[in-house]
This record gives sequence, C-alpha cells and structure tokens, in this order.
Amino acid sequence: MKLHLTYLLLLMSLSITAQSKMKVLIVDGQNNHVVWPKSTIMMKQYLEETGLFEVDIQRTQYLWKAEREEDYLPLAKTGESVILEQPKTDPAFNPDFGKYDVVVSNFGWKAAPWPSETQRSFEAYVRNGGGFVSVHAANNSFPEWEAYNQMIGLGGWGDRTEKDGPYVYFDNLGNKVIDTSEGAAGAHGASHNFPVTLQNTEHPITKGMPKVWMTGVDECYAKLRGPAENMTVLATGKDQSKNAPTDRQEPVLMTIDYGKGRIFHNALGHDTDSFENVGFIVSFLRGTEWAASAKVTQDIPADFPTAQEPSQRIFELKSN
Repeated sequence: MKLHLTYLLLLMSLSITAQSKMKVLIVDGQNNHVVWPKSTIMMKQYLEETGLFEVDIQRTQYLWKAEREEDYLPLAKTGESVILEQPKTDPAFNPDFGKYDVVVSNFGWKAAPWPSETQRSFEAYVRNGGGFVSVHAANNSFPEWEAYNQMIGLGGWGDRTEKDGPYVYFDNLGNKVIDTSEGAAGAHGASHNFPVTLQNTEHPITKGMPKVWMTGVDECYAKLRGPAENMTVLATGKDQSKNAPTDRQEPVLMTIDYGKGRIFHNALGHDTDSFENVGFIVSFLRGTEWAASAKVTQDIPADFPTAQEPSQRIFELKSN
C-alpha cells in the first residue's frame, strides 16, 4: 500500500511539474542568416535545459538558406520540407499559437509573408496576452505587415524608411533620441565583439546584469526605425568596427507592449559564436520567461561576460 501511494504521489508530482512548464513555440524556415537551422536547435536546447520550458518547433514547408546547417533540419521533427532558391509563402503554415505561452521567431530578411489568416491569428494571439520573442533578423521580416512592425517596435531593411516610423537610438551621453529624418532602415558594420550598455537596470530581464558587457562575434544593428510605440529600450550596442555606420548607441534589447501581449526584441544573434555568447543566452532565456509570464526567476550566472571580456559556452548537441 505504501509503495502504491508513493508511486501515485510521484506521478502527481511529475504531472504538476509538466503542467507548470511554460510552453514555447519556435517558428522558422526562411532566414538570410544561414545559421538558422542550427540556432533554432540551440535555442530549443537552451530553453529546455532550464527546466522551465517545453519547446515545439513549427516551420514553413518551403525553406530558404538552409544548406549550410542542413544536418540540423531533421532535429526539429517538423516533417517534409523543400529548400528553394527564393523564399515562397507556405499556404499551409498556420500554427495553433493559442497552445503556447510565448512564440519565438527565427525568421529573417526576405522571409515570404505568412498567409493572411495566419497573420490575423498571430495578431489576436499577442493582442490577447500571448508572448513574443523576436531574435536578430526577425526584425528584418515582413516589412509590409503593419501589426508586426508595431509588435517589434523597430525594424531594418525590407525597404523600411521614414514612412515606417522614426529612428530610435541613444547618443553617446546616454540621451534617447527620436529621429524623424528621412532615410533607409538597417545597417551594420563587420561582425565583431562590441559592448552592450544597459539603459534600464531595473527591468526584470536586465536586473543584476553588469552595466556594460561584451557580445560574442556579432552584428551591431544600426539605423533601426519603426513605430516604436509602447517600447522600452533595455540595452544598446556601440559598433566598434572599422566602418561602423554610426557613432552612437543602438538599441539591441527592447520590450514592447502590444495590447495585453509582451514582446522581447533581441537584435543580437548573427551566427554560432553569437548564439554561444553567455550574454545572448541569458538575455534570451530571461526575455523569453518574461514574455511568457511577466516575471523572471533565473539568476545571472557567474560566467556572464564583463565589460572587458566576452564569455562563451561552446554548444554541444544533446541527444533527444
């Protein structure tokens, strides 16, 4: 009888633990950053290693720029797909967003538009309280989708100009600037390690981080512009490359409110080295938890990068 009761209690405990995990959906399939099949698996593993999240992946059946990391495609367990020379809309791409606490986008520049029904479904999901995380080139995606631009706050490339909203950045004295001048959106210098400066040290995502820390080898996005409504810039980056497009602090970590939904916009994450940087990993994990639950329970680890040195965790794939 005691053994039976112990077994029953164990099953109940496991059930409660499973139910309490936040449910994450990573969406991908078309991204000019060729690391994307690998980086999706990296993010999934990072999330699951915390014990806080259950992660699914859903991708378009038409893939673009998947060749370099093609070996990682089957690990997503998303079924049959075909790699195309140019992006193409997948009319069957229609995730059940409502099953999840937060959606993470690993789409990128030139990704083909989602079907109209899927766009409307995603808008309603976020507006009604769903979480959303935009990673790096996801802020290049879908320039003609008005609600998406509102959700990401700032975007680049895709023929975005002053018609889409102002530039937003911080000057070198730490003053926020809203710049309505004309010009195209999106620029960056060569990939390199650059400093990230916190502009908000009290937000749950950034609280406890060093005021300044170094990225991995990454792109410092600059000249981002967009609606920038209900947006809080948490941290900025300063391009240190030889041909830096600006001499100012550019937003790299942001939060945006869209209806009842919470969005975490992380402009970092160019390639494998970027995704292995502890600053990226921790900000991504904490930002995803915040977008899903409005709180952060994860501590800042001892190996977090400093103002002088980046910190890497070499990715090792774990068997499922």
